[in-house]
Amino acid sequence: MGNMFSWLNEPAAFSGDANELHLATKEKTDFWQQTFYGFERDNGHAYLTPVSGDFTASVTVCGDYQQLYDQAGLMLRIDPQRWIKTGIEYTDGLMHFSVVVTNGTSDWSVIPLHGSTTKDEINVRLTRHGDAVRVQFSVNGGAWQLARLAPFSSGDASVGMMACSPERGGFEATFRDLTVGSAISRNLHD
Repeated sequence: MGNMFSWLNEPAAFSGDANELHLATKEKTDFWQQTFYGFERDNGHAYLTPVSGDFTASVTVCGDYQQLYDQAGLMLRIDPQRWIKTGIEYTDGLMHFSVVVTNGTSDWSVIPLHGSTTKDEINVRLTRHGDAVRVQFSVNGGAWQLARLAPFSSGDASVGMMACSPERGGFEATFRDLTVGSAISRNLHD
């Protein structure tokens, strides 16, 4: 596992490192490929490190979610056509746990987090086992919940923190306690 991080599309402002990172987005940033909207966007912000084989990455994220599609979480990326982004996304006036899996074109799934506020700490965990990725989340240190099990290449990739604001600039997010290490158990029901 690598521990050297580098920016894919540096944000408007940032401070800290992989242990604790605060950032503010540039205007109209996103990662998306084609589906429904017909556009391609690859200008979101991601602070990534190389990974190979099986691994688990996790991070705690807080954000000032106010505008449609404000988002922050984790990204697993091979190239502009093959990636996963997951975390909190603000849509329909509510925080949602969001997963986008892209293999040429993007899909999108959301789980509404009724009762959650911007003060809540959301833990995001992404695990690759061979050619599959498991995405989980917990709210304020609660039990891990499975959000997605998806196919994904087992090849070399990069993983790390991600934030976007497709409708504005200046969305602020804070990431804490990023870990990238050995994959957790394959047991889906922990």
